[in-house]
Amino acid sequence: MLRNRLFFVLGLLVVASMILSACGTPAPVATEAPAVEPPPATEVAPAPTEAPVAAVHSYTTPHPILGDLKVRQALSYCTNKADLIKSVYPLLSADEQAKLVMNTFIPTSHWAYAGDANITIYPFDAAKGAALLDEAGWTLAEGADFRTNAAGDELALKFTTTSAAFRQTWAAIWESQMAACGIRIVRLHAPASWWFGDTTGLARRDFELGAFAWVGQADPGGQSLYACDQIPFPENGWAGQNSMGWCNEEASKNIKLANNTLIKDERIAAYTVTQNEFTKDVPSIPLFNRTDTFASAADMTGFAPTPGQEYFMYNAGDWARPGQDTIVLGFTQEPASLYTLVENAFVAVAADYFLRPAMSTSLNYNYAAVYVKQLPTIENGGTLNNDVVVKEGDKAVDADGNVVTIAAGMMVNNSAGEKVEFPAGGTVTMKQLVSKFELIDGLKWEDGEPVKAADIELSYKITCDPESGATTYIICDQTAKVDFFEVGYTQTWLPGIQSPTYFVPIWGIEPSHQVLSDGRNLKDVPAKEWPTLPEVAEKPLSYGPYMLTDWVKGEKLVYKANPNWVFGTAKTPNLVIQIVSAEGAEAALLGGEVDVLDSTTLAGLSQTLVDATTAGKIKTIINPSATWEHIDINLFVR
Repeated sequence: MLRNRLFFVLGLLVVASMILSACGTPAPVATEAPAVEPPPATEVAPAPTEAPVAAVHSYTTPHPILGDLKVRQALSYCTNKADLIKSVYPLLSADEQAKLVMNTFIPTSHWAYAGDANITIYPFDAAKGAALLDEAGWTLAEGADFRTNAAGDELALKFTTTSAAFRQTWAAIWESQMAACGIRIVRLHAPASWWFGDTTGLARRDFELGAFAWVGQADPGGQSLYACDQIPFPENGWAGQNSMGWCNEEASKNIKLANNTLIKDERIAAYTVTQNEFTKDVPSIPLFNRTDTFASAADMTGFAPTPGQEYFMYNAGDWARPGQDTIVLGFTQEPASLYTLVENAFVAVAADYFLRPAMSTSLNYNYAAVYVKQLPTIENGGTLNNDVVVKEGDKAVDADGNVVTIAAGMMVNNSAGEKVEFPAGGTVTMKQLVSKFELIDGLKWEDGEPVKAADIELSYKITCDPESGATTYIICDQTAKVDFFEVGYTQTWLPGIQSPTYFVPIWGIEPSHQVLSDGRNLKDVPAKEWPTLPEVAEKPLSYGPYMLTDWVKGEKLVYKANPNWVFGTAKTPNLVIQIVSAEGAEAALLGGEVDVLDSTTLAGLSQTLVDATTAGKIKTIINPSATWEHIDINLFVR
C-alpha cells in the first residue's frame, strides 16, 4: 500500500501547471493538447555512438544493434509521430493532434519542459534516418526490403507491447514506418499480465524495443526511471524502473536534484539538463500524450474522471444509475494479482483501488486529503524543516541527491542551501523534514476491525523489506525513521532530503490482525511470501467503498458495498469488473452489458461513440492527459 505515496512522489509525469515505487509507484502502467506544428530540430554536437556502460556485472554488453547511437537516432528520425497520432485519434483536428507530440519525457506545455532550444528534437526525416543507418554499417542492397550489415545480418528488432487495440493500431503504423527505412520490426503483442508482471517482461528487461505508457501524475518525478542506481539487475533483485539500462551520470545527478529541492527554479534547471542528455542519448523514443476518453451509460451519476487524478475510481462510492443495484465496468485486460507492491499494471491498481483507495487525491493537479486529517505542510505546521547538526559517519543525502554515509570531502547542502565540502572532523548544519500524518477517525477494515498503528507499521515493514519484491526502494532509503502513534505516524527524512512533495501521505495500511487460512496472522508472514498469499494477491481486505467477493478468472471480479466504509455506504450495492474483448467493448456498452468503459479500453472517440452520444444513448468524457506513449530501448544484453 505504499502505492498511495509513491503514485505521487516518484511519479511519472504530469503537466503540473496545466496539468512513476517501491514501493508501489505506478510503475509501467499499460493504459490501454493545444495547436502548433512540431518544432524544428535543434542542432547539437553528435554524441558518442556507444551506449552508456552500466557499472554492474550483468547487462554490461551493449546491444549489438541498439547499442549504437546512430541506430537509435535513425529510429527516431524514421518515426512519423503525426501519423501515429492520426491513427488513434482520427477525429481530432490537425492542430489538436500536433499538440500531443512529445519531444522528451516532459510535455511541451509543462513548467519543467526544457524548451526546444535546450534539447535535441527528431522531426520526421526518413532520409536522415537512412543516412545514419548507412553510416552505422546497415545498408540496403539493391532490390532488398531490409538492411543488412557487412556480415549479412538483417536489421531486425523485436518490438514488444500490449495486446490493447489502441497499441495494435499505432504499432502497425510504426512497423510500416520502420520498414520504409529498411528496418524489420517483429511485433509481439503480449498480455499485460506478462508485460507488466513481477518476474516477466519489463521487470526482467526481457525486450529489445518496448512500448507502454507512463501514467501522468501531479509532479514530474522521474528519479526511479532515469537515475543510474535505478537500473534493474539480477544483482540488485531487479529493483528500479530504468529498464532501458540508461546510465548518464549528468542526467542521473540532475534528476535526483530535480526531486530534492523546494525551489522551483532549481527544479527547472535540473530537469532541463536531464532532458538535454536524454534526447542526446536516445534511450527511449517519446511519442505522444494520450487523451483520456471515458464513456458511460447516459443516466449514470457520480462518474467524474478528472485531469490530474490518474485513477478515476477515486469516488466510486458515488457512482449510481437510477433503479440499478449493480454497476458494471468493462476492462479489456485482467490483473494477474492485486498485490500492487509488485503487480503495478494499471488494471491491477484499478481493481485494488475500490478496496484500498489512495490516502489523498490530486484532482485538477491540486492535492487534497481523504483518509488523512490534513496534508502536513510547512505552512500549516504539520511539517517542520529543522536545522540539524550532521557529523562524519551519519547517514544523509549529499549535494547530488545520493544517500551516503557522510565522510570528509563530500559535498553537501547546508541549511542555508549552500553547497559546501564536509570538513574532516567537523560538522555541517543541514535541513531535515519531519512530517506528521494522522489518519481520519473511524477508519475500519471490512471485517469491522479498526485501523491501528500496527497496520501502518506493517505496511512500512513490508514495503521496505528487500524480499518484498518491490519495484524500487528510493523512499525507504531516504527515510531516517518512522514513529508510529495511535492511528498515524511521524515521517523523519534523512538530513538533506528536500522533497517537493513531502506532504503527500507516504505509507499505506495493511491488516495486521488478519488471520490466514493456515492460522498465521498477516503481520507474522515474511515479506517474500506475500506475493503468493491468496489473502494478499486475490482477496485483500478492504477499507474502501467496496469488498471483493468473487474473482472468476478470465471473466469478472465481483464486489459488494463495504458496510464498514468510513464514509457510509456506497450508493450502488454491487460493482463488477467485466473482462470484455477490445473489439466488443463499445457494443457491450451500447447493448447495456456494461455501464462504464475507461481510457484503457477507449483509445479515443470513435464515430460509433460520437453518434451514440449525439443520440443521448451514452455520455462521453475526454480529458487532457499527461499519460504518454513511448518506445523504450534496451541498451544492453546479458
